[in-house]
Amino acid sequence: MNILFENIKLIDTVANVEQTVNLHIVDGIIKQISNDNMTVDKTTEIINSEELVATAGFIDIHCHFREPGFTHKETLQTGAMSAANAGFTEVVVMPNTEPVIDNVIIVEHITNKSKDFPVKIYPAASITKERKGESLSPMMELAEAGAIYFTDDGSCVSSAEIMKRAFEYSAPKDFLLAQHCEEHSLTKDFAMNESKISMKLGLKGYPRIAEEIIIDRDIRLAEYLGNRRYHIQHLSTTGAVDLVRTAKSKGLRVSCEVTPHHLWFTEEDLNSYDANYKMNPPLRTADDIVALIAGLRDKTIDCIASDHAPHSAEECEVEFENAPNGVIGLETQLGAILTLLYHKHKFELKDIINLFTVNPRRVIGLSQVKIKEGEKANLTVFAPNEKWTVDKNKFLSKGRNTPFDRMEFIGKPKYIINNNQFVKSEL
Repeated sequence: MNILFENIKLIDTVANVEQTVNLHIVDGIIKQISNDNMTVDKTTEIINSEELVATAGFIDIHCHFREPGFTHKETLQTGAMSAANAGFTEVVVMPNTEPVIDNVIIVEHITNKSKDFPVKIYPAASITKERKGESLSPMMELAEAGAIYFTDDGSCVSSAEIMKRAFEYSAPKDFLLAQHCEEHSLTKDFAMNESKISMKLGLKGYPRIAEEIIIDRDIRLAEYLGNRRYHIQHLSTTGAVDLVRTAKSKGLRVSCEVTPHHLWFTEEDLNSYDANYKMNPPLRTADDIVALIAGLRDKTIDCIASDHAPHSAEECEVEFENAPNGVIGLETQLGAILTLLYHKHKFELKDIINLFTVNPRRVIGLSQVKIKEGEKANLTVFAPNEKWTVDKNKFLSKGRNTPFDRMEFIGKPKYIINNNQFVKSEL
């Protein structure tokens, strides 16, 4: 690898640097960052980068790569290829696999199999054994093996007693517990948000209070047990944002994420009974989107995460009520967010970058990426103003279940450099 990005805008939000530079990378190491012209040899690939931005490598802390157990939907390799294509250098994969990521063998399988990928894969392990919500997983052993945080994602830890024990057990090592916030007794057999529209469509509803009850319960538990680290996955309601805002105002160590699809779409998109809009939590209302964007603007919401959830075509080609929940999100993520937040709502570009870099790394306890001469390159390069049309057939994920197909975006991933590998986006 011998690459020179000429006249690229470097935005390093950790070092508070935003300037146009020449950026030379050799064998995966940042060799030189300079405002001056560089002399390079003929083996150097020179990329005219006047329309490009380089920043710390993006990380997505909520992905489903389905391995082990469901490799017909996705594998570690295809998931990593999808992430690289999307401009991400690191991801966290969820434990709702078969078998569940609740033992050291599975954690080591994931880390060992993916160690040479251009995308670093961190496994999240389950809070409870087999994600059944009945007894705690061996969190200490799992963390020592490489589990980055703990969640029963796909299911909520319904028992307050079990969640209390998990917070207590996490205290000595200050583990992060993340929750899929759903009071399951209120959501059985749901298909969409509970509202007048669900009644009109004849679909079982998921009331917003089912999400908010668990958030409120867990925040109170985390506070009661000594201000434990707690992360809310894919929050979706106005009330959820308010609960997090209040918790943060009290100094509680609460964090949260939002997905692009919950920022773009509403329950009204389900009028067509298209399974590409079926997800958990379900799409909410236009007012909820306003609250989510406000939460991003005032930094109540910490980061963007895709909740990348591939399913096979056969699984999705059924009646709406029987279709699986979830959509793929990696390869549309950057375009969707730049189009919506940067171009429409006029967020600062550095604040959007933080949603993909500094903030998620802080949430899960990773050190920040250093963009300095002599450091290993962990970089994302993107074109913030490039227009493109989503074509799901260009995705490298096995999944094609997306509501964004054929949409026009402004802002596109171009390259990643990580683990001494250079990957060009094929979108």
